[in-house]
Amino acid sequence: MKKLHLLLLIMVTLATGITTEAVAQTKKDTTQKIYINAKGGIHDHGGTKLGYIDKNNMVRDNTGKELYFIDKAGNVIGSDGRKLGTAKKNGSYYNIDGENVLNTKDIDKEKCAILDPQGHNFGTAHKNYKLHACAAHCYWLMKAKEKAVKKS
Repeated sequence: MKKLHLLLLIMVTLATGITTEAVAQTKKDTTQKIYINAKGGIHDHGGTKLGYIDKNNMVRDNTGKELYFIDKAGNVIGSDGRKLGTAKKNGSYYNIDGENVLNTKDIDKEKCAILDPQGHNFGTAHKNYKLHACAAHCYWLMKAKEKAVKKS
């Protein structure tokens, strides 16, 4: 009987440890990273193509639907005409409330990192798309949050 209790205790302990690690892993992976390559392709951390930046500087999803563009003043304008934020030439992105949300930092001659104000990395972008780096990340993050709310 003691062996049965001991075996049961070990199984419960192992199951609890595995469940706890799975939950921790899930929480760790909830931050979506994006990557913008030299051709303007926008991909998530798994390599799935999310969209692209066309030759007119318009960001589109995989179906070609217009998502947003950045005007000459750095305003990020959604396809519905709403201002979503501001992209500065130094690579900083500000939301519509004027709060600094993300920044870019040069990694090498071709790439820059997408960082939050605390310095956490959210992906990389080719330097040609530095203005889009933070705006694209914020756009897809906003869409992921909207999708999560709808599922709830």
